[in-house]
Amino acid sequence: MHFGIISPPVPGHIHPFGALGRELIARGHRVTLFHMPDVEKRARHEGLGFVAIGSVDHPAGSLPDSFAKLTRLNGLAALRFTIEAIRKTTEMMCRDAPAALRYAGVGFLLVDQTEPAGRTIAEHLCLPFVTICNALALNREASAPPPFTAWAYRDSWPARMRNQIGYAMSDRIMRSIAQVISKYRARWKLPAHKHAEQSFSRLAQISQQPPAFDYPRRHLPKSFHYVGPLRRPSSQAVPFPWDKLDGRTLVYASLGTLQNGREATFRCFAEACTGIGVQLVLTHGGGLDARAAADLPGNPVVVSYAPQLELLSRASLTLTHAGLNTVLDSLSCGVPLVAVPITYEQPAIAQRVEWCGAGRTVPFSKLRVDRVRTAVREVLEDAGYQANAERVRESIRQAGGVTRAADLIESFLG
Repeated sequence: MHFGIISPPVPGHIHPFGALGRELIARGHRVTLFHMPDVEKRARHEGLGFVAIGSVDHPAGSLPDSFAKLTRLNGLAALRFTIEAIRKTTEMMCRDAPAALRYAGVGFLLVDQTEPAGRTIAEHLCLPFVTICNALALNREASAPPPFTAWAYRDSWPARMRNQIGYAMSDRIMRSIAQVISKYRARWKLPAHKHAEQSFSRLAQISQQPPAFDYPRRHLPKSFHYVGPLRRPSSQAVPFPWDKLDGRTLVYASLGTLQNGREATFRCFAEACTGIGVQLVLTHGGGLDARAAADLPGNPVVVSYAPQLELLSRASLTLTHAGLNTVLDSLSCGVPLVAVPITYEQPAIAQRVEWCGAGRTVPFSKLRVDRVRTAVREVLEDAGYQANAERVRESIRQAGGVTRAADLIESFLG
């Protein structure tokens, strides 16, 4: 089978698709990502085929510029910027992807749950597809807070009313994207979508979350599957100066790939870890220049990129912006966290870290050295956080990961 991937252009979504794609390729299939030209390098790095679309309004160089601007935004400003970027991407996908998919001979689609164009394109081309939830599952439930909020989980009448208002706000914020979908569904004579969840697959919705890292759910469809993190070893090893590790308690720090230019946050992390008997390993993904990296307090081990899972297997704590991939990698190794969520769904991910008891949260608006240091000490000294991280680790182990995801997908090929 030739599988086509429809995904947002961000590394945090392409990375799990890469693992799933390599698993399917190892089983004899072909897997191709369709996106703007700037995504090609990332797709090739993940071992995927690539077809460029959208070069007219997304020429080479436009995506890094967009990411650079996003790094300077927080909260609602970042959310608005992201929604407009999604609207433009959705328009590009609907306009250019069908012809490219047809020409490439794609027979089955793998669609990211956050890419609303996927189902419309699949129905237009009469292709089967499955939904891959690389972010927090977007399936709505009265007791589950919207994933763009920092609201705590409470199964009470006031909380359900609050959540209902939040979902209504979400629909209003996302209205420009829904209008693009409506335009193309009308053009292609497809039934109109009445709500956001109609864009999800009826065959399967495959989530990177394990059951232990989600709130209690009562109304998920039978097609929904918690499989845990989509990971598969890559042939491209990431170098690391292992000889610099000195045997102290290891703290691993990362702000992922979109928030990695925040020098002040990295500086806060480094200063918070000084004088408390730990060794900090900090990876900045190219977001810091050599001067800024060398000037961080406390002499941490600072690298652009790191073999994350290998380091986490030695770590006792993770300092993170609460990106889902970093959080799941930490929990896969039974490592508790201190989360400093910045934007998007990160506050909601951080709430789940606290809800399952695997770490503490420091709000970005209250980020100070003393707060981070206190949280780090508490998580390291209280064995309960480690025990809860181990409990989630076992949930991840039992969920099946990329092997189960590929098995589910192949079950529909007949």
